[in-house]
Amino acid sequence: MKLSKSTTVVADAGPLIALAIIDRLDLLRRLFRCVLIPNAVATELHLGSSRPGAQALAAARHAGWLAVVPVPDVPDRLLATVDRGEAEAIVLAQRESALLLIDESRGRTAARSENVRLFGTGAVLVRAKEKRLIPEVRTELDALQKAGYRISNVLRAEIVRLAGE
Repeated sequence: MKLSKSTTVVADAGPLIALAIIDRLDLLRRLFRCVLIPNAVATELHLGSSRPGAQALAAARHAGWLAVVPVPDVPDRLLATVDRGEAEAIVLAQRESALLLIDESRGRTAARSENVRLFGTGAVLVRAKEKRLIPEVRTELDALQKAGYRISNVLRAEIVRLAGE
């Protein structure tokens, strides 16, 4: 899948929080044209609160490259398998013909069943290294894990391999 500056992405809360808490939210701004989030994801992010990463996310919204979009009609089949934020993000990605940035496994499974193209935080880091926005992926993965973001050893090894480290 091609990730480029002309690409619009829809994001679930998890990757946004992860990148914000390690002070790498700017990678999304530098890699993509804009990032869309549905209302339910904006609610999950607690923009403007004192939660880790919330102020950076609120600043991104204020700067205009992180935009909140209403998603009025969410199919019950999605709400039966994933939370409202993930369901709205999947529907928004379909509607916008956009890539979906999502890490949670049930959400990824649901997105695939809806034929939504997706990628994860690891792909963002690999692309950022390719574009020389970060020197190495391993350091960023260490920071994510130190901040409590769960990454399996198998996934970590694959991300590091894809980054050529």
